[in-house]
Amino acid sequence: MFSPSLVHMNSCSSGSSALDLHSSATAHAMELPGATLTHPFGPDWDVFKVRGKVFLLLTAVTGRQQAILKADPLDAEALRSEHSFITPGYHMNKRHWVSVHPAPQLTPKLLAELVTDSYRLVVEKLPRSQRPIDPSTFG
Repeated sequence: MFSPSLVHMNSCSSGSSALDLHSSATAHAMELPGATLTHPFGPDWDVFKVRGKVFLLLTAVTGRQQAILKADPLDAEALRSEHSFITPGYHMNKRHWVSVHPAPQLTPKLLAELVTDSYRLVVEKLPRSQRPIDPSTFG
C-alpha cells in the first residue's frame, strides 16, 4: 500500500521538469531483487518483470514518455485524483494500473516509491517459494 504521504503530496512540491521518467524508472527498477528487462512488444516498450510477472512498462505515446505501474485500486484512485500527471493505465486494467507522465511535480522520490510499490504488489501474488523478497518488510 502507498504511504499517505504519497497520496497527499503537495502538487507544488519540488520537482524537476528535467526528470527523465524512463531513465529514472529504469534505474530504480533494475535495483529491485529479481527484476528483469524484456521487450516482448518490440523495441518501443521496456517491460520490467519479477519472476515472469510484469510490474512496470515504459513507452512513449505520441512522443510523450509514460511509465505504467501496478497499483492497489484505492491507492490508484487517490493518486489519480491528487496528481494530474497520474492517469488510468494505458492499455491496462484501469482499476489496477496507472500511467505516470513527466511533470514538474513528479519527484524522483515519488517515482521510486511508485515503482517499488508496483513491484511489491506483484511479488505479493507470487508463491512464497518464488518471492525474491518478503513484500511485507521490503522497502
